[in-house]
Amino acid sequence: MAYLQEQPADNAKAVRLGLIGAGWMGACHAESIAWRLPGVVLEAIADPAVDAARGLAVRLGTGKVRGAAEDLFADPDIDGVVIASPARFHAALISQAATAGKHVFCEKPAGLSLAELDAALADVAAAGVHFQVGFNRRYAEDFRAAKRDIASGVIGRPHLLRSLTRDPGTGSIPGAAHTPPWTIFLETLIHDFDTLNWFNEGAEPVEVHAVADALVEPGFKDRGFLDTSVVTIRYSNGAIGVAEASFSALYGYDVRGEVFGSRGMVQAGRSTETAARRYTAAGLSAATPRLNIELFKQAYTDELADFAATIAGSPALAGAASPPGPADARRALAMALACIESVGTGLPATPANAAGTTAGA
Repeated sequence: MAYLQEQPADNAKAVRLGLIGAGWMGACHAESIAWRLPGVVLEAIADPAVDAARGLAVRLGTGKVRGAAEDLFADPDIDGVVIASPARFHAALISQAATAGKHVFCEKPAGLSLAELDAALADVAAAGVHFQVGFNRRYAEDFRAAKRDIASGVIGRPHLLRSLTRDPGTGSIPGAAHTPPWTIFLETLIHDFDTLNWFNEGAEPVEVHAVADALVEPGFKDRGFLDTSVVTIRYSNGAIGVAEASFSALYGYDVRGEVFGSRGMVQAGRSTETAARRYTAAGLSAATPRLNIELFKQAYTDELADFAATIAGSPALAGAASPPGPADARRALAMALACIESVGTGLPATPANAAGTTAGA
């Protein structure tokens, strides 16, 4: 999908969304809603940091600014909410939004324990609202192309799967002291887990074994801040997956996926910004993306387009990339929590038993 709109939609049939969270990710989603989605209106922005919300609203031409999410839930003009608050608030906000009858798009993770996520998703089911979690790689063109090949049997039965995320860095991580524990599993590798699950659709992750360390910022290891990890995953169909992450790739933002099967292999993702290469006296070089919103700009837009299309009941757009829903949010979180357990014990862990694990454990 590709959407472009320079001005906000203004018609009675528009899907009207409220944004919760005016930070980095919230601002990215706000721009997509306000500028790039025909038939969708950014109706309101809520954030306890009201000045930040107001500044974003002024820039995007949004009239309503609120300090509390509850005000968005009570607004009859709002059809759905986009939750981009800190992760510790996600599950409660999902419950409140669903109970108020609002459709919900929530950034990952949708909760920090399976107990709180299950409670939130029960409220979603009871209210009959649409729920989507922000696993944006499903909307990246190359990942979608790989998925189509896998689904059509081009590479046969999946044997080995790989997904990696390397965040750009400079050899240090300035925000390490303020980063919540276990972020590498709950907010980074959780994307890779969903990608592997999506590529290996129909199979369940039955065991994970995580190895992680603080190789970039060793001084924060005792706080649960780990910056480097490799996870092996065994699936119910016999396939073996590997997910890896680092918070300090000096060359730029690097996200890739691969599935090797009985008949061949398919790959997705790239570490370069374009296919252009420079050949100079200094050697061979290529530009690399430095931000997630650069590498996945269209995917961030398209996931919200799919969310709005589903709300509007538009079959031409809804479901275009297998929107990640409640089961996907839960499966990926269970894997992340099992990784935390595995790091603690040094042994493999079972995602199905992660209900007793919390992100603070």
